[in-house]
Amino acid sequence: MDLTVIGCSGSISGPESPASSYLVTAPYQGRTFSLLVDLGPGSLGALYGLIDPSLIDAIAISHLHPDHCIDLCGFHVASRYAPNGPWDPVDLYGPPGTLDRIARAHDPSPDGSDDGDAKDLAASFTAHNWQPSQQVGPFLIRTAAMSHPVPTYGMRIEAGGDVLAYSADTGPTPALVDLARDADLLLTEASFLDGGDNPPGLHLTGSQAGEHARAAGVATLMITHIPPWYDAEQVLTAVREHFGGPVEAARPGLIRRIGGTERVGLPGGD
Repeated sequence: MDLTVIGCSGSISGPESPASSYLVTAPYQGRTFSLLVDLGPGSLGALYGLIDPSLIDAIAISHLHPDHCIDLCGFHVASRYAPNGPWDPVDLYGPPGTLDRIARAHDPSPDGSDDGDAKDLAASFTAHNWQPSQQVGPFLIRTAAMSHPVPTYGMRIEAGGDVLAYSADTGPTPALVDLARDADLLLTEASFLDGGDNPPGLHLTGSQAGEHARAAGVATLMITHIPPWYDAEQVLTAVREHFGGPVEAARPGLIRRIGGTERVGLPGGD
């Protein structure tokens, strides 16, 4: 299983990265199955630099804040009007109401009465509400509710014995530790700096991301969703004080093979 970072900027797109989006691929039935996890602003254009979006097999949306889902509008347009379109509907996994949310964003009429593209999203997407567990091609995806102001689903993605855990957006929660238990790689947000007047139940600091990774016993940690007004190196310094395993910050185009890394704790720890 491979993870490719498409976008990793937090809350908004940034000068060097689109907002949240990740491509997860694995062999399946003699070909490569492509799962797109989140699709924030700017990420669809970046995706074109990696793969023809018509080849995406499934899309997984963690929650319905625009920095994680709004480029579904563009995906719908491309699926209808690209030269190789119309594309077959792609399986879309998300919170209840995902298609309604995208229809509201896409519909240009203030009262929702437009009869155009906003009303035929089903031509582009086959919607599935998140369940605690679902098989999506080669991936067994388990979900858990995170600590965030809207319904938000962290994901545990398993294939061939390898495990990728994704926090989505969350404040501190034992649910993330349980979801990421013994994962080969934890992809977790770390949007806040330590010591700030951070609102509760919204995002993690670097220290909290490291603490969750250590408690879960993950092999490798990748932090993401750092907004453009913060320095990733400052966040990484805080992470390393609490997690002794390999850690890095996500960046667009970064590719990582999932699996095969030894799990470690704090330097000098047990």
